[in-house]
Amino acid sequence: MAPSIAVLNPITKEIPSLGSSRPADPEALKKRNEELERELRESREREQRMEEELRRIINRLRVAEEAEERLCSQLGELEAEAVDQARVYHARILSLSEQLSQAQKLLVRAAPLIS
Repeated sequence: MAPSIAVLNPITKEIPSLGSSRPADPEALKKRNEELERELRESREREQRMEEELRRIINRLRVAEEAEERLCSQLGELEAEAVDQARVYHARILSLSEQLSQAQKLLVRAAPLIS
């Protein structure tokens, strides 16, 4: 004979016998059925709340991803603009340096004439 496990009946707090000819208490079965139905309803409500929360989180994630894409795009545009400005400023500095160099050469040539 195989070993068996006894399970305590949660309503009657008794271990049911396998060969019992006594019929189950209809009131206890009805009460247990109502309890199981209530637990099932609560479980379904919990599941619905979790699904709704998951939908909200997914929507927030989508919004965050779209915002990230926009920010990356804007950052790329700003970086390109900064590079262009740096090139313009560098060209201007080179131009001013060249003008300063020419002005200094003119002053060096004109110094003997002024004294």
